[in-house]
Amino acid sequence: MPESTSLTPPRASAPAPSGRHRRLGLVVMSLGVSLVVVDATILGVLLPRIVADLGLSTSEAEWATSVYSLVFAALLIPFGRAGDLVGRRRMLVLGVTLFAAASLGAALAPGASVLIGARALQGVGASMIMPATLSTLNAVFTGRDRAAAFGVWGSMISGMAALGPLAGGALATGGGWRWAFGINLPLGAGLVAGALRYLPETRSPSPGGARREIDWVGGVLAALGLGALVWGVIEGQTYGWWAPTRPFGVGGFDWPESGLSPVPAVLALGGVLVAALVVVERARAAAGRPVMLDLALFRIPNFRRGNLTSALINVGELGLLFVLPLFLMGVHGTDPLQISLAILPLAVGAFLSGGYAGRLANRRGAHRVVQIGMALEVAAVVALALTLSATTGGLGLAPWMLLYGLGLGLTSAQLANVSLADVPASQSGQASGTQSTARQIGAALGIAAIGTVFATSLGHAMTDRLAGSSLAPEQRAAVARELRDSAGTYGRELHANPGTAAEAHAADASLAVAARNAALATAAILALGLGSALRLRPSIDDHREESKHQSPLSS
Repeated sequence: MPESTSLTPPRASAPAPSGRHRRLGLVVMSLGVSLVVVDATILGVLLPRIVADLGLSTSEAEWATSVYSLVFAALLIPFGRAGDLVGRRRMLVLGVTLFAAASLGAALAPGASVLIGARALQGVGASMIMPATLSTLNAVFTGRDRAAAFGVWGSMISGMAALGPLAGGALATGGGWRWAFGINLPLGAGLVAGALRYLPETRSPSPGGARREIDWVGGVLAALGLGALVWGVIEGQTYGWWAPTRPFGVGGFDWPESGLSPVPAVLALGGVLVAALVVVERARAAAGRPVMLDLALFRIPNFRRGNLTSALINVGELGLLFVLPLFLMGVHGTDPLQISLAILPLAVGAFLSGGYAGRLANRRGAHRVVQIGMALEVAAVVALALTLSATTGGLGLAPWMLLYGLGLGLTSAQLANVSLADVPASQSGQASGTQSTARQIGAALGIAAIGTVFATSLGHAMTDRLAGSSLAPEQRAAVARELRDSAGTYGRELHANPGTAAEAHAADASLAVAARNAALATAAILALGLGSALRLRPSIDDHREESKHQSPLSS
């Protein structure tokens, strides 16, 4: 294996900062993560305002939404490895600076091209920030402080994912969508100052002070392959998973008119590029050359299982955050701020349990905390599915979203801890980038998979409920198709027309069926995550700690 002789050496550590510096450094890293997560979830709520102000076309609006996640996911592994080589604090500072500059461009955007370009640059900055914070945590915090540090970091990720739409709803109501980007400038400046003041610089040691070769081929293959896979998953619903549902074009290139959507072609290309990455990295490792992604990391059981569990958790969280607002909007006509407030208990639960997770992990083990959290998530989503009806509002969702948030806070707080605990500190960056990539792929799959269940169930349920109506068959089919294609929002138009009261009632019932089916699908996916989490084991450090306390010879 290049640059290390074992995957399980004693934990390497950075120069030990004081306790106060460590705590303030943790605040800086957590705020950096918050910046990334909020901007990943805030735009969906703001998009109608942005479309109206800038006159975006449908295609431009879609690119403004998806390009951030696409670039972010594609570059996590390369920039995670870059942090190992050039310094993780340096990568964090560069990422925050670029993110803030791109945010200024988005805030001042006069049109679609500037906005989309700024969002892409935000994704580049975010892909520098996320693995830099996680790998610094992994390298700096050890012992009992480690669980608490990961607890804060993880609860910020899960909590801020829910608060992003809340902030977006407030800004959408007030009409000031540009502030969603402009606020990142002072925040970014504060983060840069805090990082330079309170974070130690950590990097992978260079053997003999020699200049290390950079795996450029691996970096390009990782970026293009993962980018293609994520784009295909995100855009499958838009352009069709197999047959084309609408024309596709970008940069002057138009996809040829045929019976095939661009999505399967891009997914196949992504698969080929990822396979090529595996071949190239194995060959370089066998030759003793540095690699972008050390595949031997996947021989570590907790790292391998932790990545799978991370992806499945994000399928559940992002799937729910996608479907439940659509249900509320379709049935109750709730405005953006009220939709966001309905999701608020999730964030509250995540923050509450995330802060407690570190103490629980030190008593029970981080792997047990993950397992408890996953069990709570499954129970909450099943309960939500069993109690949801056409009359359920935000208040009815609140208890189950709070329980789900409590479970999510426990899981997110300690899963990264468990996954990275046995990874050598010198490889923290690439391991952190891989773990963050698993989360991003899970998020994209969650919206695609749960969204598909929701839309398909909605169309079928509406067709069944209109079967006995006085409408002609072609009219029934048109109403059901319109409800499905609008993701349920067509229900508000039916409610607004006194002559379609029966159809509006059928739409409400259909939305409840679709939301229940989506919740049950989410619960099934989370149950798979629970099965994966049950295979997690105490880390090597945990075993050492137990031996120290149990041995009568320990001092």
